[in-house]
Order: sequence, then C-alpha cells, then structure tokens
Amino acid sequence: MVDCLPKILVVDDELSMREFLEVLLTQTGYDVSLAKNGKQALRMIEAKAFDLLLCDIRLGDLTGLDILRAAKRKNPETIVIMISAYATTEVAVEAMNEGAYDFVPKPFDNKELKQAIKKALDLKHPKFKTELLDKDSQARLNFGKIVGNSPGMVRIYNLISQVAGTKTNVLISGESGTGKELIARAIHDMSDRKGKPFVVVNCGGIPENLIESEFFGHVKGAFTGAIADKKGLFEAAHQGTIFLDEIGELSPMLQVKLLRALQETLIKPVGSNREIAVDVRIISATNKNLEEEVVNGNFREDLFFRLNVIPIKVPPLRDRKGDIEILARHFAEKYSKSMGKDIAKISSYAIAFLNKYSFPGNVRELENLIERSVALSSTNIILPESLTISMHKRRRWIEGHKGCRFDLDAVTQGVDLDAILSSIEDAYVKKAMEIAGGNKSKAAELLGITLRSIRYRMSKLDEENKNEDIEHINGDVD
Repeated sequence: MVDCLPKILVVDDELSMREFLEVLLTQTGYDVSLAKNGKQALRMIEAKAFDLLLCDIRLGDLTGLDILRAAKRKNPETIVIMISAYATTEVAVEAMNEGAYDFVPKPFDNKELKQAIKKALDLKHPKFKTELLDKDSQARLNFGKIVGNSPGMVRIYNLISQVAGTKTNVLISGESGTGKELIARAIHDMSDRKGKPFVVVNCGGIPENLIESEFFGHVKGAFTGAIADKKGLFEAAHQGTIFLDEIGELSPMLQVKLLRALQETLIKPVGSNREIAVDVRIISATNKNLEEEVVNGNFREDLFFRLNVIPIKVPPLRDRKGDIEILARHFAEKYSKSMGKDIAKISSYAIAFLNKYSFPGNVRELENLIERSVALSSTNIILPESLTISMHKRRRWIEGHKGCRFDLDAVTQGVDLDAILSSIEDAYVKKAMEIAGGNKSKAAELLGITLRSIRYRMSKLDEENKNEDIEHINGDVD
C-alpha cells in the first residue's frame, strides 16, 4: 500500500489540455500539479519531488526534452511520459533514449493513457516489481518456453503440473499457432521422462503411403526402396514421449494400427513378423474438434477415448489479451539478442495497437510480427509505426456479413469513404435485423439507435435494393 497519493506534474501549454488532464488524473486518484510552460515546470521540479511527469514535446519557451533532462538530473527516479501530436519518430526515439519511460501520441485514448501511467508508477514500488518479476520468472522456469500469466494459461500450468508425473495420455486442442507443442514439451520436461527422447510427428505432413513405415519402421525388402531395416518413430521414442501433432489427419487404417499399439504397447515394423515392445507416453494435438469428427465418422471413438484421457484446451490469443504485452516483450528480447540489436522498449501505444488486433494466427503470428519489426527497426524502440501487419491481415471482414470488408491499404490509391461507411452501416443493420427476427425495435436496441433511426436506415436500404434491381433489369434488357 502506498503511503500517499502519487504526485504527477502535467506540463502542457494548452489550457484546455491541462484542465482535462487535471480532472482525469485527479478522479483516478493522483495528486496533480500543473505547469503552463517549460520555465514554470523547471521551477516546480526544483522545488518539489514528483513521482511522474506528463510532458508535452512542444511548450513554446522550452521543449519537452529540456524538461525531461532537467527532471532526470534532479531525480533520476522520476518517471517521464512524453505526449505530443506533432513529434516525429526521431523525436520519440530521442526522448526514450534520454530516459523517457514512454511516448504517447495525441489524441490519446483516456483508458490507455491511464494504463500507461499506472504501469509506470507501479515500477516505483519495489515490492510490486519483485513480485511481478518473480511470477514471470517462475512461469518461464517451470514451463519452459511458455510465456503468459492470463487465467486461461495459469489453469494450463496447473494441469501440466498435475499430469506431468503420470503416464496418462494427453490430448491438447486449440487453434493453429497457440503453442500446443510447447505445452507438450513442458509436460515431457517436467516428467520423469525428461532426458529421454521427445519425438515430434506431424501426422498431416507425412505421405499416406509412408506413414505406417514412419510410425512403426520397416525391414529390408518390405517394399520397393526399403534397402535396409529402419527404426520407426515409436521405437525411437522408447522410454520417452511421442507428440502426435495434427492427430485428426490420420487415415482410418492408421487409426486402427495406432489403437492397437496403444492397447498392447507393441508395434510391428512393416514387412516383419516380429513385434517390438515400446514404452512411450502419447501426447496428441489437434486444431479440429475431434468429438465432432467422431460423430461424423471421421475418427474412431475408441481411439479418441484412448487419447483424450486428459484434455487440455488452449485458448486463442484473442481470448488472453493480457498476455500480448508479456509475449511481445519476450519476443522483442529474444530476437533483439539473436540479431545483435538493442531493442530496449516497446511503447505503450505499440502495445495498445497490438491489443486491438485479433491475431487470427495467434502467438505464432505475434512472434512473426515482432521478429519482423526487430529485423527492420532502425531504432532501439518499437513504436506503433514499427509494427506492420501484412496486407491480407489488415483486410478485416465485417462480422456476420459476408462480402463486406474494408482494406486500409486501398487508401493509397484513393477510396470512396461515404460508400465504405454506407456499406458497413448496411451490413450491421442487416445483421441486427436477422438476429432480431425482423423486429425493428429489437434491432434498434441491439445497435444502440432509435426506432426512428433504424426505420430511416431500412427505408434507405430498401431504396438502394430497388435501384440495384432496376439496374439489373435494365442490364438484362440491354
């Protein structure tokens, strides 16, 4: 518990901005002081100790960088967050290099600004900082390369701890890119099989005609090209763990043979009459719903029950937003080291940018994005403009209405904004009416608009549809 309210000095030459920030931060629970220019700020810094400075770059008489340097000379522990509507990337980088904790562009989101301030002030309390670092370090130490402390991941860590010491089969399900293999490795590394083989098999990546040989091995002459005996992956994993990724891709024939191997702990190489006893733990993974596959007749029910003794469902990254920052900083550190760069920070607004993206490719996509940003960065700070979502990922589909999307990259060639906004509006109105079963009052409630407003929009939509029909008829006549 902090003994007194954190002291914040706001330095901005705009009266309206000073008054706004005073109200916002006072209501949040801070002791706020105001300075209208650089000289007044310098006097206040000399006279009183502040926990945090929120300082504009352009002040008229001095620059925000002058205030930053003076504050750091007076008290290196003072946290400084720079704000500006005009600063270039170079100025932002210079500010961070001079010791600024963060750079926030105007106009800012109130919630995001408060989060940036809270995070910065939390760093002034060693007990909190130590607990945070211990929690993160412990998670990384105990769970290998898995990073994240969201509730969903903590539940998975608990499951890993519980099942690692057993021989029970585990089925990990989740979307592509969520880190299923990392969970399998963590289970293996925490078990008494650590140090023994951990064999990864991509069931969807082996040709159908070779998969039985890959799984169970073959003897010389078993088929054309079998010029020598070969050990299968199950035998190679003896006393260790075999990780069967994309288990849902196995053919019915291989499902039968895998079931027998699990039941009897025996395998038979292709072309051999000799059975080999194997001691392997099976961890499987899938991005499919195997229960549905069983219902649809694509996956054997008895094999499913054998594999699904302990189910672990990995949440997609969009459902564990709290982990995005931890993961982003982890990847920035990882690739900064491997590329010989010194990426010191990721700005809070770069993190806010990441938090607004849905990451359909999950953790794998985030890692790829940060790796690319580190590789292309010419500074030691990742700012929002350093993050480049690939073109096809920026094309966002309007949920629930196929065919309506907007492409931010199209702006470079010029766009019809009114048509785009009209298309988006139509899509939401149609979807709301569909959900409401044609009830305009209910649809208006879903959209947060008045009944009169939705009637107007519906009449406009009907008129557009009539015009389209007339154009279509005229086209047929032509």
